[in-house]
Parts: sequence; structure tokens; C-alpha cells
Amino acid sequence: MSNILEGKNLDYSYGDKKILKNVTVNVEMGTIVSVLGASGVGKSTLFNVLSGLYKPTAGSIVYNGEDITGKPGKIGYMLQKDLLLPHLTIEDNVSLPLVLRKMKKSEAREKVSGLFQIFDLEGCQKMYPSQLSGGMKQRAALLRTYVASSDLVLLDEPFSALDAITTSKMHEWFKGIVAKVGLSAFIVTHDVDEAILLSDKIYILGGRPGEVVRELNIKKTEDFYLSPEFVEYKKEILGLLAI
Repeated sequence: MSNILEGKNLDYSYGDKKILKNVTVNVEMGTIVSVLGASGVGKSTLFNVLSGLYKPTAGSIVYNGEDITGKPGKIGYMLQKDLLLPHLTIEDNVSLPLVLRKMKKSEAREKVSGLFQIFDLEGCQKMYPSQLSGGMKQRAALLRTYVASSDLVLLDEPFSALDAITTSKMHEWFKGIVAKVGLSAFIVTHDVDEAILLSDKIYILGGRPGEVVRELNIKKTEDFYLSPEFVEYKKEILGLLAI
């Protein structure tokens, strides 16, 4: 399986302070990858570097074979809050990335029209964000991110604002969407259970500056959440995060 995203030997400094040190990560096509680490270790900084918002002080980022180091706008990036524009309908929120690329609004609406059913948002096109539940807003935000780059999304704490029941449902929905549309995803999360349940691979960041201290490949089994394998992964990760 080939890599859709590769961050190679990434360093990032803010002034005299080094935030990331020699970080190498990759996302294979069709997989979900997570990064875990203590607060302040540089997880969100890593995503800002991968998305092109920050230029690394060393290293490179390759997306679909193209060097995109320091080039924003190539990869869909969804922050913790849905950031839907309240004065736009869901249809216009979702099609906004296309409009920003100079596509006519009518053409952009037509292009995204078939995606609402796939993302379980059929009937919401003419509604406004204030009319949607928290879970529906997150689905709309993810759809907008998917429209921005239809093969890879970077998601920073995408489910943390939701209640536990909604989060559990969103996890199952998200895994289904990834399989249905052939999506790849890289997720920042503080939730160890979430990372294990969703991911094919987990990177653990530690230290100051932040660096990869372990790469874990997660193999799912039947009734995975209740399995001994799940518990062992969790024990190992919690031990690493205590470093």
C-alpha cells in the first residue's frame, strides 16, 4: 500500500524555541492514522506544518508524490470547532472550497449535490448551521473538508466537542465514510480509546521538543473494544504518554 502523505525529518522552531524535532510520519492510502501526546508536545503544530500553514525549519512534506512543503491549500484541514459560517446555508458552506477556487456558485452547488446523501445530510442543504445538531454540524464540516481535498483530510480533535453517545455514533459513521469514499485521514486526539478504535496506526509524540517516541500498528479483532488486545494497546499507550 503506497503512502498518500509523508512528512520526513520535520523540525519546527518558533523563535528560539524548538517545537518539533526530526518527526517522520506517513499515511497510507485508505487508512486512518492518529497522533497522541501530552498537551504542548506539538501535535497541532505538526498538523499546521503538514497542512502548509507553517513552514518547517527542516524536513519536507510530500502529498501524492508532490512536494508541498510550506504550500497551504493542498490538503483539507478541519479544526476542533466546525467553523461553519452561520450566514450561509449548509449547501453553500460545503461548496465554499470550490467557490474560493473561482468556481461559479451554481456549479459548485451542483458538484457537491450528490455528496449530501453519502454523508447522511440529505435534506439539510437549505438549512443553516443553527438548525443542525452537533453531530450533523460535524458531518457538514467533514464534508466541506472532503470537498477541499477528496482523498486525504487532517482532523484536529474532530469529535471532542460532542457528548459521549454522539461521539460513539460518529466514530462508526466516520469509519463507514472512510471505507465508502476511499478516504485517508490523519487525526489529532487526546482520547486514547478513540485513537485505538479508529486508527490503523498511531504515532506517540513525546518530549520537549516533540518527537515520535513510538509507532504502533493496530490490528483489530472481533468485539475489539472488549478484547484483551484493546486493553494491551491502551496499557502500552498510557505508559508511553507518562514518559
